[in-house]
Amino acid sequence: MKYVSILILAFVFVACNNSKEAEIPTAKVKKETFYIDIYEEGEVKAIQSINISSPTISWRYGMLKITQLVDDGKEVEVGDTLVVFDPSEVKKAIVDAESRLEIHKAELERMKAQHQSDLEELNADLEVTNLSQQISKIRFESSTYEANVTKKEIQLNLEKANIALERAQSQIENRKKIQSEEIGQKMLAIRQSQAELNDSYKTMEMLTLTAPTPGIAIIRRNWSSDAKFQIGDQVWSGQPMIELPDLNALKADVNINEVDISKITKGLPVQIRPDAFSDSVYTGSVLSVANLAINKDNRSKIKVFPVEIAINGGKNNLMPGLTVSCRLIIDQIPDVLSIPLEALFREGATDFAYVKSGNSFKKKEIKTGQQNTDFIIVTDGLDEGDLVALTNPFAAEEEAKNEQKQE
Repeated sequence: MKYVSILILAFVFVACNNSKEAEIPTAKVKKETFYIDIYEEGEVKAIQSINISSPTISWRYGMLKITQLVDDGKEVEVGDTLVVFDPSEVKKAIVDAESRLEIHKAELERMKAQHQSDLEELNADLEVTNLSQQISKIRFESSTYEANVTKKEIQLNLEKANIALERAQSQIENRKKIQSEEIGQKMLAIRQSQAELNDSYKTMEMLTLTAPTPGIAIIRRNWSSDAKFQIGDQVWSGQPMIELPDLNALKADVNINEVDISKITKGLPVQIRPDAFSDSVYTGSVLSVANLAINKDNRSKIKVFPVEIAINGGKNNLMPGLTVSCRLIIDQIPDVLSIPLEALFREGATDFAYVKSGNSFKKKEIKTGQQNTDFIIVTDGLDEGDLVALTNPFAAEEEAKNEQKQE
């Protein structure tokens, strides 16, 4: 009976061991092209885009206030309304300018009429003075036989008439100059009022921003609030508000750590996988590598280099602003054995793997080569098709032994 119990216990022990071994995850040693790569997260952007900025208007209209705004991410066509600003101040300026213009024009007409009347009066006086001068001249020419005293009196009267005639002529000339200056000033006032009115009408048209090209309207952040623009916000003149990207040419912007930047060159192949739909993979290549490093963020001293990646081919579902995972392929080595990094174990300077042998595993020393994010090359110690454990199959036993030693 005791012998039977021992057999049963032995069977249970073996069964438990086999069950544990069956639970050990494994991976097959593969012989294929090995890729040396770097993974970095980035953001999709347009290679070319049009920035829509608030109009530059005169200070006399006050600040711009948004009363209508396109939905963020909306697809727009040429001529579609993007932004409308509050026109109340501009409308008031138009009414004021029109009123001033009408007043100046009416004053000009009255001024012209008054000038005409003044000149007619001066011309009438000139005619009278001219007649007096002519009479004095005739008397002087007829005074040959008059007494010297009378002759002298007639001569003085002629000189007086000549002076009066010259004065009348001079008054008319001076009056014309003054009138010309007054007309010029009033015309200047009219031109200024007309210019203000034209500027107000032009500004009124500028208060509505439309799409110059088709695209996706991406609303930018307001400098003052650090949030995207919204209805009711006040905007400075010339402030960038909306970006219209060209969706036919997209790129991914990534930041590469200064340790890896020496591996990145222009034209390097890249695989791009959007986080929003990870089942789609796009291809691309490095478009440019920045010459100067920047801080990774405001709180970090880690230096990174901005890298632009051009996305090739069709770009369905890709839109600016999407987060993507970029796999930059540094190099590729054909026909080499590799295993997942989880299958690699180390003791000091020795690398080894647990190779499946029947229902158990054997610890086997291996030699390794280059590695990437997920795999490492095996140069010796394994054969293609071997199954290697992804976790230590003897971890429980080793832990139990360590506990026994401590006891």
